[in-house]
Amino acid sequence: MTRNPAPAGGGPRRKAEIFTATLGLLAARGYDALTIEGVAQSSGVNKTTIYRWWPSKSELLRDALLHAPAMQFEDADTGSLRGDLEAIAGQVQGLLSDERRRAVVESALVGAVRHQAMRELVVSFLDDRFGRHQPVFERAVQRGELSPDFDPAPLVDAMAGALWMRVLVRREPVAASFTDQLIGLLTDGAGQAAQRPARPGR
Repeated sequence: MTRNPAPAGGGPRRKAEIFTATLGLLAARGYDALTIEGVAQSSGVNKTTIYRWWPSKSELLRDALLHAPAMQFEDADTGSLRGDLEAIAGQVQGLLSDERRRAVVESALVGAVRHQAMRELVVSFLDDRFGRHQPVFERAVQRGELSPDFDPAPLVDAMAGALWMRVLVRREPVAASFTDQLIGLLTDGAGQAAQRPARPGR
């Protein structure tokens, strides 16, 4: 969907303020109570400006999740699949260990269970992050660490799921030993999959 361009003079800064306010209200009030009027009041940006850029709170929240600085990850390129996965896991751990950002994730997941619109936003966010990690697996294929037909989606889901379970459900810190064991299991399994011959018909 094409967005209206931000007006000259502070557009990017104002959008950053809006995104920060949006995620803060999501964390504090949940999806049900999140309103554009509330975002306008919290951010200090006129609600007509917000409505001009985002006609609905779902569109606003989608862009906030995708583009807010607090939800961004750095590219991982360490020279090995294991190193890249460790870097990604460290960033996920950092996201979930920060109280404010963890509250955003929790509110988004709770909203996703109750509302189709929020579920679609969460899926869109996860798909976007998965797409950004594709170069990690492309480089691993070039190095021979993964087979060309390897599907990284289960690996990414397993890694994220384990970290989310540890932090969000068990409420336990992610120790280095836990991450090392987790990444070891994932890379060992991926390596074995790369060495297995392809099944007939694949």
